Amino acid sequence: MRMEPAITIVMASFLMIALGGQKTVRSQAAAQDKGSKIGAASAATEGCGAVEGGRGPTVLLSYSKEVLEKSPLGSFMYFLPLISPVAMGREVSPDNQQQVGVISYERKVTARSFSVTCEFEMVGDGFNRYTFDSLAMIAMGAAALTKGDTLTQVLDYIDLEGKGFGRIQIRGTVNGPVRTVREVELAFNARGRQSPVTIGLYEAKRKNGLFEYKNRSDEMVARVNSLSFKRGENPRMGITVASIGKKGDNGLLSHIKAAIANLFIKPVEVDSLGNETLLKFGYALLKQEPAFTFPKAAKLKDVKIAAATPRPGRPPEASE
Repeated sequence: MRMEPAITIVMASFLMIALGGQKTVRSQAAAQDKGSKIGAASAATEGCGAVEGGRGPTVLLSYSKEVLEKSPLGSFMYFLPLISPVAMGREVSPDNQQQVGVISYERKVTARSFSVTCEFEMVGDGFNRYTFDSLAMIAMGAAALTKGDTLTQVLDYIDLEGKGFGRIQIRGTVNGPVRTVREVELAFNARGRQSPVTIGLYEAKRKNGLFEYKNRSDEMVARVNSLSFKRGENPRMGITVASIGKKGDNGLLSHIKAAIANLFIKPVEVDSLGNETLLKFGYALLKQEPAFTFPKAAKLKDVKIAAATPRPGRPPEASE
C-alpha cells in the first residue's frame, strides 16, 4: 500500500505552495486560462456576507443556544481570503441558507493564563466555494519546480458544504489587567460529525512549454478537520486533515493517508493580517463581545451566485 501521496498532497500543495510562501511570482509564460479570470463583482447577498466600504462582514456572537445569534457561514469563514497569498473568487449557491452560531461557552481564568472553549453549529443548505487564481497558483508552483514537467497537487478551491458542529479553543496569558490571546484553534469536526470543509487539488502537466489549468488532471480532495493560529513574529497556521483521496472517496485508505500526513504537517507562514484577525476574534470571544467585524479582504476579487446546478469543484466556466 503506497502512502507517499498523503504527504505530497498536503505538504506540497496546501501548505508549501498555497500558504507557505508569501511571494508574488509572475508567470514565465502568458498562460491562456479562463479559470483564472475574475468576473465582474455581483452584489453581496445575505448568504455571501455583506461587505461595506473598507470593512468586511460582521459576525453576530451569542454565548448559549437559548439566545442563539446566527450569521452567514461565509461571514464566519471570511478569514480565508485574509490568509490567501493570491487573488480569490467566491461562489455561493442560489438561495443559500448556511448559517453558523455559537451554542456553548466556557471560560477559565487563573492568575497567569486563561482559556475559552466555544462550540458552534453549522446549519442550513447550500455551499460556499472559494476558488484560487489558477494563473497565480500555477506560476508559484512552476517557480518552485526543480525538475520534471508536472506540477503536483496544486490548490484549486476550498468548499464549505454541509451541516455539523465545530469548536473554537482560545488560549492566552494574564499579566495583571492585561489578557493576551496566544492561540486560536478552529475545529470543524466536533461531536464526531464530519467536517464540511474540503480543499480541491490537481496536477498540471507542461504542454507546448506551458502549464495551463485546462490541462489539469489527477484531481484530489482533502477534508480539513482543524486550523490553528498562534501569536509570533512569524505567524504560522497549523492544519489537520481527516481524509485524502479522489473525489467521492471516503474509504479507509483515504483516512489512513490523512493520519500519516498529519504526522508530517508542519505549521506554515501565513499573512500577518489574517493571523492577527483570528487572534482579535479570539479576544472578542474572551470579552463576550456581541459582534465582530472583519477587515476587508483585498484579495477577494469576486463574489457571485452559482448556477442552479453547478458542477463539483470549480465553477463551470473555469473548466472550459
